[in-house]
Amino acid sequence: MDTAPSAQPATTTAPAAVNRRRVATAAALASAVEWYDYFVFGIAAALVLGDLYFPAGSSTAGVLASFATFAVGFLARPLGGIVAGHLGDKRGRKPMLVLALTLMGVSTTAIGLLPTYDTIGVAAPILLVLLRVAQGVAVGAQWGGAMLLATEYAPEGKRGVYGSVVQLGVPIGVVTANTVFLLAGALTTDSAFAAWGWRVPFLVGLLVLALAWYIHTRVEETPAFREAERALAEKEKSEQSSPLRTILRGHLGTVLLAGGSFAVNTATFYILITGVLDYTTRELDMKKGPVLLVSLCVSLTQLVLIPAAAALSDRVGRIRIYALGAVGIALWAVPLFLLIDTGSLLWLAVGTFVASCFLSIMYGPQAALFAELFTPEMRYTGASLGYQIAAVAGGGLAPFVMVLLLEATGTSMAVSGYIIALSVIALASIKVLASRANAAESEAAAPEPAPESESESAAGSAG
Repeated sequence: MDTAPSAQPATTTAPAAVNRRRVATAAALASAVEWYDYFVFGIAAALVLGDLYFPAGSSTAGVLASFATFAVGFLARPLGGIVAGHLGDKRGRKPMLVLALTLMGVSTTAIGLLPTYDTIGVAAPILLVLLRVAQGVAVGAQWGGAMLLATEYAPEGKRGVYGSVVQLGVPIGVVTANTVFLLAGALTTDSAFAAWGWRVPFLVGLLVLALAWYIHTRVEETPAFREAERALAEKEKSEQSSPLRTILRGHLGTVLLAGGSFAVNTATFYILITGVLDYTTRELDMKKGPVLLVSLCVSLTQLVLIPAAAALSDRVGRIRIYALGAVGIALWAVPLFLLIDTGSLLWLAVGTFVASCFLSIMYGPQAALFAELFTPEMRYTGASLGYQIAAVAGGGLAPFVMVLLLEATGTSMAVSGYIIALSVIALASIKVLASRANAAESEAAAPEPAPESESESAAGSAG
């Protein structure tokens, strides 16, 4: 039977406050640098990669090819989640996070050094795709490790807040990636930016390796994993245990519901930071710099909204806050693109800001919610799979689908319809998760039936 969100006990071992702060800081930094490395590819895909690595055909074809390469990274994310989840549940959260950071740092730096199509021909796009796959594997492995380092060290009643420090890595990554691209564009001419300026943000990936070493040497394994490890060791004496097999046999429904609940969030997010960047600059003739600046400013607001939503979820419940965000995304999908289509920078900012508010309301409690869906011995695997399924179904394909819908229909309302359809799936998934949580609470609160002998004795006394 799937474990309900409210059924998870808090960690029994209370780590020192200083250790909690160190772990939370390390988890937040790990998330931020991983997402930075991941997002610089999305920005570059919208701005330059199509011309440099897929030069044949129309500009639309180049953008589609570039976004398809962007999507490949999402297709690889479940692989990272499966491998790191399985090993993370058996060998520890920390080593998998260190491995993920190392892989991301190496692959991102390699993209920054990769020759273009004009230099090495067809080998250039092939290598670009392979490096993007490596990025996808890395970020698929990273999220579960960073999230569990934070939430499994969380004190009683603050799992949402601690989980949100990992979620903050997303807006921090977006802000940093946009800032670096803005600086690269401002300090170079258009020709210099196309020639080498776009590479600078990728070379920052080298800093990830330093963080990986810090976590390896200074951060301890989580108490929840140490307890689960002891239980797992006892179990393995009598039978071979596999977290992945356990998830697939007994908890696949929860994994799919988690993915269905979150796909709209990740799809809308990538539409805003990559799809809209391409749409406004290529179709609406808006300037690249101001559009990037809007994206940066909107992402800054998430640094406040995400922890606020997470803290509220600690008080009133995860699912209630999570569902509120999904409803908001559905209702705002049409106004969002009506405002963007004006071609006004002000209305673009208003539209994307309101959308980001609803995304933050969902994103804040999501780490704690997904962690609480599974018990510690299979938590890395289950939470990672749910998250990465959403990433494939929503985020990876969203910018690609957006371009196809715009080309096929000629109207941005088709993109709004796509977001609304994903919102309906999210709300249906959330409803089922809520029903399971309520059923589990009722089952836990129900008194245990008395043994038969005691029942018979009581009946005899009553007679």
